[in-house]
Amino acid sequence: MVPRIFSRSVRRDDLEHLLRTVRSHHPRGDLTIVERAYTTATKWHEGQKRQSGEPYITHPVAVAQILAELGLGPRAVAAGLLHDTVEDTGYSLEQLTADFGDEVALLVDGVTKLDKVKYGDAAQAETVRKMIVAMSKDIRVLMIKLADRLHNARTWGFVPPEKAAKKATETLEIYAPLAHRLGMQTVKSELEDLSFAVLHPKVYAEIEGLVKQRTPQREQYVRQVIAAVDEDLRGLRIKGKVMGRPKQMYSIYQKMIVRGRDFDDIYDLIGIRVLVGTVRDCYAVLGAIHARWTPLPGRFKDYIATPKFNLYQSLHTTVIGPGGRTVEIQIRTHEMHEQAEFGVAAHWAYKERMSGGKGDVKASDADMAWIKRISDWEAETADPGEFLDSLRFEIGAKEVYVFTPKGRVIGLPAGATPVDFAYAVHTEIGNRTMGAKVNGRLVPLESELHSGDVVEVFTSKNPDAGPSQDWLTFVKSSRARNKIRGWFTKERREEAIEQGKEAIARAMRRQNLPLQRLMNQESFAEVARLMRYEDVSALYAAVGEGHISTQSVLEKVTALINADDTTTGPIELPTVGRHHRAPRNADSGVLVRGAPDILVKLSKCCTPVPGDQIVGFVTRGSGVSVHRADCTNVKSLMADKDRLIEVEWAPTTKSVFRVQIQVEALDRSGLLSDVTRVLSEHHVNILSATVQTTTERLALSRFQFEMGDIVHLDRVLNAVRRIDGVYDVYRVTSG
Repeated sequence: MVPRIFSRSVRRDDLEHLLRTVRSHHPRGDLTIVERAYTTATKWHEGQKRQSGEPYITHPVAVAQILAELGLGPRAVAAGLLHDTVEDTGYSLEQLTADFGDEVALLVDGVTKLDKVKYGDAAQAETVRKMIVAMSKDIRVLMIKLADRLHNARTWGFVPPEKAAKKATETLEIYAPLAHRLGMQTVKSELEDLSFAVLHPKVYAEIEGLVKQRTPQREQYVRQVIAAVDEDLRGLRIKGKVMGRPKQMYSIYQKMIVRGRDFDDIYDLIGIRVLVGTVRDCYAVLGAIHARWTPLPGRFKDYIATPKFNLYQSLHTTVIGPGGRTVEIQIRTHEMHEQAEFGVAAHWAYKERMSGGKGDVKASDADMAWIKRISDWEAETADPGEFLDSLRFEIGAKEVYVFTPKGRVIGLPAGATPVDFAYAVHTEIGNRTMGAKVNGRLVPLESELHSGDVVEVFTSKNPDAGPSQDWLTFVKSSRARNKIRGWFTKERREEAIEQGKEAIARAMRRQNLPLQRLMNQESFAEVARLMRYEDVSALYAAVGEGHISTQSVLEKVTALINADDTTTGPIELPTVGRHHRAPRNADSGVLVRGAPDILVKLSKCCTPVPGDQIVGFVTRGSGVSVHRADCTNVKSLMADKDRLIEVEWAPTTKSVFRVQIQVEALDRSGLLSDVTRVLSEHHVNILSATVQTTTERLALSRFQFEMGDIVHLDRVLNAVRRIDGVYDVYRVTSG
């Protein structure tokens, strides 16, 4: 296990122990940078305390110690010591760069959180997003972050339970799977067990008690199996080490819950690990074990010839051992064992030792392949919720490995299809895919691929060919899904831009406005900025999609022209509405008959919009409150009829209305992300959102947002209704 460092006081011994650990892995490394980093971190964290009451410096020292035990070099260890200085002290990144160089600064900046004024899931997503970008440049960023999270997890006992539970959930969903992806099993296992203990303390204690009860009998049987394997090693004249495999609490819990197995069935399954010198010895030991005990059919896995996605290598077999009990056996070399326990960290430590600790070490293509895939779709995913959902899927999904006709290996999520394969090769190939062959046979595009398949796709020669909307129902990879959605978003946007341009031009011709003169004016760019669109194209697209009316755009454009034009007469547009409206209540969209200058407010209890029957009520000191005629509160207001007043709808381009909708759907992963994405695509400004799930896996979500043109509401509801799993969506007219 990774050693636990948590001293009661900051002593010089901490630094000496850290230096000894680094020196044991990097005898030629420059340790002065570690000493300088320790001095700097101690200075800047002076006076700061952890929630346990200990000096804050104990945390960066513990993080650095974990990195040193993993075998990382002096620069990474120095970054571990400094990783919180930029975020939590007055020590700037610029000063750190000047003191320790670009390499250490890159590592520290990669693990530094974003501005603390950001809260919630979006801030968490952006923090993780920043880390993903940084680790695509240097994988050690993630190793430092994992070490940071590991030590924090060890001290969750000093953190409020609610905060600890949130951190534990995040760890199980993101950081433990990332450690697994890097092959760092010791870190992954401890993160899972620590998180499990926080989230389910009673279940953890129960399993821990069951393990202790059965340990003596189990250890006696393990010794019997180890003695038999040792005898086989002596017979083969192979030097090796045989040991029992430790049981992980979270792993036992997962098998009990997910697979529905009893504790005795899981715990009685004996695990043995055999470490030898060479690959040849691995296969020799396997033969001897199979000669001694009967292997179970279909339970042999050769991960030496075909390593796992995280470079894990080992021989796995399950045999009927002494007394008829099943025994799982792993056989690997010492180097493979180091790789299995420490993953990419072991690779990196080896490379740094070979470079003499001079730095500038690069991760191999195999190390970085999946990180490159994550970085690719990270750049294509704007929505924070969708990004986190995709990341959880990407790092947690099992993989299959298929081949191109030329023998190139492509890694894909389990259940992937030829369409996923096509997008993994190249975006254009994916967009123009029209058919596929798997192992020389024509197959449907939704066919599931398996490891070892040779896949060939056929593409359309038409340069305008594009993907099918149906592909979204069966593709498995985040890359394919994002590329397909991106294609349709772009296609719809270009069409909407043209429709918006034509609509504005038609309106200008109908009103006898100078088309050529107005369309060339920079006023359109200014109007786009005022209406909070990124550019003129976005403004045209909004008109084309019906988000805003052509009339509102023309009014703003001509107002700007009139304000600046001193050589020609004013350009007048037809007046909208019949009544004079005072600026004071111009945004309510409601006119009070006989009192145009009175303050008007739309009630929040029933959120009336144009088209609803409405009544006005004169409040004490707050003007007129407007309710839907069927609002439950109107009944109580009717008791004071003298304060009721006639009102009518008279919306202008400045009117903004509050709308509340309810979405009812089957609960599934990514549902909330999909709904918020659709609302965002329709330029809806969400004010609040609440989500409830029932034991029957039904999700009830309520969203409140603002919009100008209420006609647009039907388009929004129809778009949400088309989301997978949504079976009803409707406007809510009462609180």
